[in-house]
Amino acid sequence: MSFVAIIGSGPLGGAIAHKLAARDRIRELRLIDPEERIAQGKALDIRQSSPVEQFSTQIFSAGALAAAAGAAVIVLADDGAGRGEHTGESGLAMLRQIDGFEARAPIVCAGASQRDLIARSINELHVSPTRIVGSAPTALESALRALAGLSMDVSGVEVALTVVGVPPRAAVVAWEEASASGQPLSSFVSPHEIAALNARVPELWPPGPYALASAAARVVEAIANGSRRRFSCFVGINRNVAAMPVELCEDGVRRAIEPVLTRQERTRLENSLAKSP
Repeated sequence: MSFVAIIGSGPLGGAIAHKLAARDRIRELRLIDPEERIAQGKALDIRQSSPVEQFSTQIFSAGALAAAAGAAVIVLADDGAGRGEHTGESGLAMLRQIDGFEARAPIVCAGASQRDLIARSINELHVSPTRIVGSAPTALESALRALAGLSMDVSGVEVALTVVGVPPRAAVVAWEEASASGQPLSSFVSPHEIAALNARVPELWPPGPYALASAAARVVEAIANGSRRRFSCFVGINRNVAAMPVELCEDGVRRAIEPVLTRQERTRLENSLAKSP
């Protein structure tokens, strides 16, 4: 398997690199940042932790964006100089440059504020919607699973639910198909508790860098290893971008999956898509 390139060695990029290395399912990582000394320092810190955390993933640093050429997956994270997530015109210019030397590798936008960048890359740079995804909705989904589990006094691992739409205000939770321990979640959680969980969605956004890093690591591994696991990701839908459950493959998005929604949930989803740029 080829390597995974992480663009940006800020708090998010560094956390993604560490998370992927510690999971030990990717052979090689490249942490790339114009502030190469920052990338070098973080790569060194991660390498030095390998004997304690017992992983064999190799991690290197680079200052040139071209070091991402040939990657199995390219992750867009944040700037090592402290300017935050790669977004806006600078983020678009970076994606244009990446597309110039690497037109095949799937791109994972790991930040919570990169939905607009995904939309612009599809509509202005004509990047295929199946090639670029945003992993942040998976972090929101994990937080909701934990809260739902807490309301039932069980682990969030036992809860399965899906987040669609446009967080924070236009996110829709597919409670109709949600489950706990293989049983309908509605068997354990009352309607007023579900309403309370819905009300907490806006305050859970944006997720912090460690939650975003964990989500990105799982999505990257699914792409790199050709897993068919389902994740809630930002994905292109009819010239718009919203969170939807997707099945991933080595080329990016294999398919988007239509969630089971109530009539009210479907109306909210359609409204969020109609109102969002």
